[in-house]
Amino acid sequence: MSHEMIALLMFSSMMLMLLTGQRVFAAIGSVAVIAALLLWGDGGSEMAFSAAMKLMKWYPLLTLPLFIYMGFMLSESGIANDLYEMFHVWFGPLKGGLAIGTIVLMVAVSAMNGLSVAGMAIGASIALPELLRRGYDKIMVTGVIQAGSSLGILVPPSVVLVLYGMIARQPVGQLWLAGVIPGLMMAGMFILYIAIRCHFQPHLGPTLPAEERQVPLREKIRLLRAGILPLMIFFCMTGLFLMGVTSLVESSAVGALAATVAALLKRRLTAQVMEETLRKTLAISCMFMWIILAALCFGAVFDGLGAVRAIEGFFLEQLGLGPWQVLILMQLSFLLMGTFLDDTAMLVIVAPLYVPLVAALGFDLIWYGVLYTITCQIAYMTPPFGYNLFLMRAMAPPEIGLRDIYISIIPFVLIMALALALVMIFPQIALWLPDLHYGR
Repeated sequence: MSHEMIALLMFSSMMLMLLTGQRVFAAIGSVAVIAALLLWGDGGSEMAFSAAMKLMKWYPLLTLPLFIYMGFMLSESGIANDLYEMFHVWFGPLKGGLAIGTIVLMVAVSAMNGLSVAGMAIGASIALPELLRRGYDKIMVTGVIQAGSSLGILVPPSVVLVLYGMIARQPVGQLWLAGVIPGLMMAGMFILYIAIRCHFQPHLGPTLPAEERQVPLREKIRLLRAGILPLMIFFCMTGLFLMGVTSLVESSAVGALAATVAALLKRRLTAQVMEETLRKTLAISCMFMWIILAALCFGAVFDGLGAVRAIEGFFLEQLGLGPWQVLILMQLSFLLMGTFLDDTAMLVIVAPLYVPLVAALGFDLIWYGVLYTITCQIAYMTPPFGYNLFLMRAMAPPEIGLRDIYISIIPFVLIMALALALVMIFPQIALWLPDLHYGR
């Protein structure tokens, strides 16, 4: 059997296991280990061990549990709630103001956590009931929360970009900076859409009643101070890193410590909050570690087979496609896989294949990391099986049905597709900030 057929058999076996509902790390890791043993005998057993050692030696991986801890500490202690209360008072007098404030809240939560699930949980539990209670259109606000929460995998400290940096062997600091402008640009496009639509259709996002807008200035200032605290934590953490005072890992430790101190100062650091934070941090961190371990093993087998070189030859020589055509096909494959996989699974399955191919085509791997992430955001919310759609269905109140969720996301998916096209056409949108800071 040729190496190409073996590679195809491995990939199809893995996809079949995923479709039957197996855990991602189990599907990827078991196929990799079995293939290694069948191909190279007892020597193949060393691949899993080597992958584990490579994982344990990768120092920047320490950022993963620290950032996850920081996000859950701010969420569980209720500090994230203060942000929404601030936006409620300051943005309420505008048409669609609370929806705009929700997008800003999602950006702030993304900057605190780096996971889209956290933004979805906070948006669905805090913002959605308030928006519905105040007469906002249920279809529009459902789309707002889904689109806003997806920013968690692009705005730093994005956990997905950390994983991409490990697999693609690219500096995480540069990837984070590359995600800043596209992430803020996309958030700005969401806000612009909400503002324009609510201007012409005021019933979709009514302003707050007059009695609720008449908040004393002293109370507004108090809420502003309370809401700024988590943002100060983020800017302190990233500012020290960008100034070169702290390394990436030290920056994540600063964020984790600052979040704990903030909860303590607000007298919210209870035993229950600490227990929930540590439990959720451990669960998410262990899940990522197992997935990365399985992906490294799978990638090593694929590389040993020469599958990457075979795929490159197939696209460029046999099909005669140009670099941009190949790149667009890769992005379309992410959209297809996103209908039944989450971003981490997509990354660990295809990154060992695509990253060397992207480099061979002459594209910048930092730029491609941003393209991958935006494509994942779109795939997350593409019917019929987008990952975020089912998360929203699980968290939404009974009056919001699956049909409402599907309809709500259409304009935001189109906005994301426009953002993706802009970053592809103008790479400096992603590369200007890392070029400026690192002088690449």
